[in-house]
Amino acid sequence: MRPFRYERADGVSAAVSTLVREPEAAYLAGGTNLVDLMRLEVATPEVLIDVRRLTSDRIEELPDGGLRIGAAVTNSDLAADPRVRRRYPVLSQALLSGASGQLRNLATTGGNLLQRTRCPYFQNVTTPCNKRAPGSGCSALEGYQRDMAVLGASPACVATHPSDMAVALAALDAVVAVAGPDGQRRIPLTELHRLPDSAPERDTVLERGELITDVELPPPHAATRSRYRKVRDRASYAFALVSVAAALDVADGAVRDARIALGGVAHKPWRATTAEAALRGAPATRESFVDAAAAELSGARPLPGNAFKVPLARNTIVATLLELLEEAR
Repeated sequence: MRPFRYERADGVSAAVSTLVREPEAAYLAGGTNLVDLMRLEVATPEVLIDVRRLTSDRIEELPDGGLRIGAAVTNSDLAADPRVRRRYPVLSQALLSGASGQLRNLATTGGNLLQRTRCPYFQNVTTPCNKRAPGSGCSALEGYQRDMAVLGASPACVATHPSDMAVALAALDAVVAVAGPDGQRRIPLTELHRLPDSAPERDTVLERGELITDVELPPPHAATRSRYRKVRDRASYAFALVSVAAALDVADGAVRDARIALGGVAHKPWRATTAEAALRGAPATRESFVDAAAAELSGARPLPGNAFKVPLARNTIVATLLELLEEAR
């Protein structure tokens, strides 16, 4: 690990000002992703600005029945909160499937959202990677492809986003609040992360210096009947090959509303809007679920080494919806 300077800011504004002033600075919260990347010398900040104590570590009720989650809330505390478990079970399930207990005790809500996309070539500084060194090439296109994206990828990058929590938040229509040099703004979670296009080095739409301060969940609606299903190579701590966060609202044998997001298949949490549109008003049957999943995945462009992800994603969507349908009966 390269030497760095550690600073603890007095407040959010001071932290933002310091990061803008220091061209090679980075925010540090739990550090569960950043420190690993620093050890590999993938990330080489010269200054670390500790923001762990600058944002809230509380989960607060909102007047409309939603929740405000401080950026410093740990993954363990968020998963265990009774309100989250009761109103947004998909979020609690995603968090509990996402990492070991030790990591969940340290990882924060804000930091979880800002994990770098997952690719072995990104983590190996001896190989070309457009995410690390723009213009150097994407080694995965002719190399190891099992974990790579099948939706929304580009010739510049086929990496996938690793967060389980972010997939659940995408299905729940969460909103992220940030503070930056130009003040505060709110970003829908589905718009926070970017597809790679020709600039895969940018994982999010955040501008230089912007800091996540909290995440807001809308009232639960159909989310009280929700589920997170994760398919991985082993049951212990492992990243998703495919995951599905889904909420389903059924009335009189028809789908009244559905919210679906996919993980492990794209550079960002993938909101399955095509499948959702196909389901609304359709009969709540296996056939409708299969058709909706097929419609969502019709645009998939797998590589030779990960073509299995397309039927795997289809089957996982259908299985998750069937479980929710059984709960509704």
